[in-house]
Amino acid sequence: MKTAIKHFGIFVQQQALSCLFPVLVFAMLALSHLFTGILPRYDFMLIACLLIQAALYYTGIETKDEVLVICIFHLLGLVMELFKVHYGSWAYPEFAYLKIGGVPLYSGFMYASVASYMCQAWRRLNLQIQSWPNRYIARTIGILIYFNFFSNHFMPDIRYGIGVLILYFFRRSVVVFHLQGKACRIPTIISFMLIGFFIWLAENIATRLGAWRYAYQHHAWTVVNYQKISSWAFLVIVSFIIVAELKLLKDSTKPLPVLSA
Repeated sequence: MKTAIKHFGIFVQQQALSCLFPVLVFAMLALSHLFTGILPRYDFMLIACLLIQAALYYTGIETKDEVLVICIFHLLGLVMELFKVHYGSWAYPEFAYLKIGGVPLYSGFMYASVASYMCQAWRRLNLQIQSWPNRYIARTIGILIYFNFFSNHFMPDIRYGIGVLILYFFRRSVVVFHLQGKACRIPTIISFMLIGFFIWLAENIATRLGAWRYAYQHHAWTVVNYQKISSWAFLVIVSFIIVAELKLLKDSTKPLPVLSA
């Protein structure tokens, strides 16, 4: 029992350290109300996010490769934001100088913070994957997920079909993480859903702080639609695939960090 409690404490500690970027971003969201008379909140958030990113890099908390991944996610997230805001999925109602198409530039860091967590957790917990699907299948599923985020505005939503593909191809996949040399396992699908759930909780905090608003939150704040949990889980899958592929790209001489079943 003592060993289990100790390992749980280590796991929580490593998770907390992995969440440093998103926690700091949320802290800045909470503090941004204090600076509204000096600088628009969204512009303050952009400056704060850039400073946080620089500080994490120069203190060695994040590596050069991790910053690259974060930049990629910032770009992918910003593209999605421009599209979603254009179609009215959500809005950024406050004024800002640094806005494009109604989207403040800091918004990409909300996606980048997810990437930061993924990279940090991967390194700190020495993640490995057991029974990962064929790389081309995984890539195809990732592309379908990202495509559906856009296409569901003018085509049938295929999220349930994608969900079936995920359940089938990832059914045997397991994430292996290490705590003081002890290997622990969790089904990959469950890890996707758990991370998606916690991001959904964070999203509720973010919308409550005015980071953005969904159409049904304009008059009064309300809990974010529960369906968003699956949307965030899908984004986690895309994030996981991209991080894994970039780790492969860095050193193509090494095999995919996959354990035999």
